[in-house]
Amino acid sequence: MRQPRTVRLLEEFGRTRLSQSFFMRDFLYSEIATINGFQNLPDNPDLAIAAGKHLCEELLEPLQRRFGRISVRSAYRSPQVNGFGNANKLNCATNEKNFAGHIWDRRDANGHMGATACVIVNRFIPYYERTGDWEALAWWIHDHLPYSDMEFFPKFAAFNLQWHEAPTRSIQSFIPPRRGRLTKPGMANWAGRHEAAYAEMLKEIG
Repeated sequence: MRQPRTVRLLEEFGRTRLSQSFFMRDFLYSEIATINGFQNLPDNPDLAIAAGKHLCEELLEPLQRRFGRISVRSAYRSPQVNGFGNANKLNCATNEKNFAGHIWDRRDANGHMGATACVIVNRFIPYYERTGDWEALAWWIHDHLPYSDMEFFPKFAAFNLQWHEAPTRSIQSFIPPRRGRLTKPGMANWAGRHEAAYAEMLKEIG
């Protein structure tokens, strides 16, 4: 697919169906791009679509089937948008760190494809606001879905969820008071099942 530089091509690109519930258009909105007049569009649409399909089919669809509607807070970022966000301290990592992350249309330094979306599980919000227990959702995903990386944030327990060709399967949080790494390969809590960590959550939200 050509880079979407006309309304017709952008319509075609945005209407690309990535999975049963998600279209490419769902992942293109960016506050940074809107405020600063950037076009948040990929240089390599075919790679962005391929990575986005894996993200949606393997992670977002099963998560949504289990817990109901997911809201996308931030997803694809062009190198221009992400680079501006990083330079201006707008919670964006460097472009190099975000290749195969939020920058879906660039492979990482090892040639791997990947895609990240920051999402909110709407049905989880009341449980999280009552208990502060973001770890319950993190451990459920760890036990059930082939994610690569998760990063949790305080507002509504929004989290970056990454699909990657070579998944690391690590989890970290920016939510006080338990900021830092929850698990990664080599940590004692990484292997096995973690049902006890999310049993109360499942009982409450179904």
